[in-house]
Amino acid sequence: MADQLARNRISRALPKGMEISHFSVLNHLAHVNGERSPAQLAEAFHVTRGAMTNTLAKLEWAGHIHIRPDWDDARRKFVSISPAGRAARDAAVAAIAPILNEVVAAVGAARVRAALPVLREVRRRLEEG
Repeated sequence: MADQLARNRISRALPKGMEISHFSVLNHLAHVNGERSPAQLAEAFHVTRGAMTNTLAKLEWAGHIHIRPDWDDARRKFVSISPAGRAARDAAVAAIAPILNEVVAAVGAARVRAALPVLREVRRRLEEG
């Protein structure tokens, strides 16, 4: 339930036309600061390749990513964030930061820091099985 509430609140704060899935991919690409294949992105987000292809098509249409063929294997593609995508990601971070800051202030920074290792462990164990 907490996940649903957070997603709803963040979705409303994101810039017009941006979905959480779009922000997540842009944020991931901004952090890795390099190219990833659609299959690697699908695996990272635990979604089907079809779902990732759909998200990537929307991001490419918006000019937020570049998709290029693999020069060694024409069946593969590589995805990178564009300057417009980096700007859109930065605008999204600025839009959701107040929400996150508000929650951290209400719960307490020390309690949030203490919870993070537990949440990471839960995620790791869920990914295993």
